[in-house]
Amino acid sequence: MNEAVLQCVGVTKSFGDFVAVRDVTFDVSRGEIVAILGSSGCGKTTVLRLIAGLERPDAGQILIRGEVASTPQRQTPPDKRGIGMVVQEYALFPHMTVRQNVAFGLNNLSNDQKKDRVAEVMSLVRLENLQDRYPHELSGGQQQRIALARTMAPRPSAVLLDEPFSNIDAGLRSEVRRDVEEILRVNDIAAVLVTHNRDEAFAIADRVAVMSDGELHQVDTPEAVYHLPSSKRVAQMTATCDFIEGVVLQDGTVDTEAGILAYDTHSSDIEPGSSVELVIHPDDFGIDENESGAMIVQAREFRGDATVLMIALPSGATLRCRQDSHCAITSGRRVDLILNRPGPFAAFSV
Repeated sequence: MNEAVLQCVGVTKSFGDFVAVRDVTFDVSRGEIVAILGSSGCGKTTVLRLIAGLERPDAGQILIRGEVASTPQRQTPPDKRGIGMVVQEYALFPHMTVRQNVAFGLNNLSNDQKKDRVAEVMSLVRLENLQDRYPHELSGGQQQRIALARTMAPRPSAVLLDEPFSNIDAGLRSEVRRDVEEILRVNDIAAVLVTHNRDEAFAIADRVAVMSDGELHQVDTPEAVYHLPSSKRVAQMTATCDFIEGVVLQDGTVDTEAGILAYDTHSSDIEPGSSVELVIHPDDFGIDENESGAMIVQAREFRGDATVLMIALPSGATLRCRQDSHCAITSGRRVDLILNRPGPFAAFSV
């Protein structure tokens, strides 16, 4: 594992009586992308501002390349941290050409060195032919690439990205996201991405830090956060899901209406015989039409690329099942559930 480029250790920040960030701890290694996922107002942008040196923590510390950059008593200035930041508004100077915008933070270089570095990063973002244009002459995707080029020009140790794709047209968003990820990975840059979009976080990040009410609730790989959330709250924040009750058996499985299911024995301290809820995603079960089946299709939603069936269990509880777009099963039909994956499923005490 690479040495951590960024470390937040027990970081807390308040504004008056409002605690914006509480006891936040995570690290980012060279070449790693960590996404902070949370809704608006949860504190994720405040974390970026703390890392960038735009805010001072009330408790804890921030280290950059192993050196203490922020504590309640001391603060390394933002321009001395070697940290770049890209925001959703692009923040390009409208009266400057693209070349001038990218060269803005290179005052320590000679004119020839500036010219070479600008050409290098413009090639990196594949916009070499736009150096003499002004920001208003560029598309949203091009402006975001230029903002990233300007951020990369001084060779930062890490890059912070604050909702960088929010202002880009939906049709271009995935393309720009892939371009940004490629640039970060080719250059082996540590990056922290802030987003409210779980699909975006899962697609680009090596690890996802799930945040709400100023606290990090889980920091793990996208797969682990999705399949094995640390709490019901994390499950609901990171996926479309339902919960099904069951009783824990001696062999480490759970007896539910949907069958005997394996559960994650590390997710919580659960004893045999206790009642639990399992996290079920729409793709965890398939269905099989059966006139004597124990479940009934309560509702059907066609969504273009998929059909989602609402399945009523004998108890009256419901589960969503995602099928392909050609699924012809209609409401009112009896069905059986077919397990699509062996588990384990995240389990929480009732």
